[in-house]
Amino acid sequence: MDKKPSIEDRISLRYDTLSAGLRAAADYVIANPIDIATRSLRSVAATSGLSPPTFSRLARALDFGAYEDMRELCRAAVGRDPVSFADKAAALQEQSADETMPFLYRKSAAAVANIEALANSIDPGRLADTVETIHRSRRTIVVGALSSMGIADYLGYMATWFSDRWAVIGQNGLSLGSALTDAGPADCVLIITLSPFASRSILAAELAAEKGAHVIVITDRHSCPALKHTDSGFIVSADSPQFFPSYISVVLLIETMVGMLVGMAGQRAQDRIDELENNNHRLSDYWAV
Repeated sequence: MDKKPSIEDRISLRYDTLSAGLRAAADYVIANPIDIATRSLRSVAATSGLSPPTFSRLARALDFGAYEDMRELCRAAVGRDPVSFADKAAALQEQSADETMPFLYRKSAAAVANIEALANSIDPGRLADTVETIHRSRRTIVVGALSSMGIADYLGYMATWFSDRWAVIGQNGLSLGSALTDAGPADCVLIITLSPFASRSILAAELAAEKGAHVIVITDRHSCPALKHTDSGFIVSADSPQFFPSYISVVLLIETMVGMLVGMAGQRAQDRIDELENNNHRLSDYWAV
């Protein structure tokens, strides 16, 4: 089977024919394939210092029908082939039948590798910009479905300690439709979805982008359809010897975000945390020692 040309192949083949502006865009694409795959055109343009039409012209110069086609090739270059949960369970059973290393050690090694991958792959500056956007937003709406629902609840619980401007879909009767109906450019919509992706999370990203909200997606695959609607996309490693993806790196990322947000929030957050803790004691939510 013939190998399809990569984005590097297309650019190298036509690089000498490109104008100076298109060469600058091509250089950015080569150096930042993850950004192209995971961020919206407007975000890529803002980061690169080039205009959105420049990237659209580059796509046409490379014989793509549109910028989105070039973006899909970047996704394919950094994506991975999916494996079903059943296939993973079968492999897990085979390994368990002839196990040379205790499962605890294999699972721990995978967790450490996922954390190291997160630390090495995420640009601290881009993370700081995203957290700053959340900090300045009117409201942050958290979306998580299927296995990501519990993680979204955990993020929302942490956030309520220092802010009253967070909402989690599914909590307190808040539906996805009602939350996004009121969303706008002043809001953030933070979506957590790991493969296989929840349909409502993909549709939430699409609708939030249409409403003009700042869309943040945390996922484990560059092929995630929600990424085409994002302003900030974060790809985490979820590899695991277990049949189910690991959320360890997701938890690390959202806990990092919360820590950064508390650091930005100042005395108001400190006062809220203090009052909330006192109320929990007063209401006997904590076990009396």
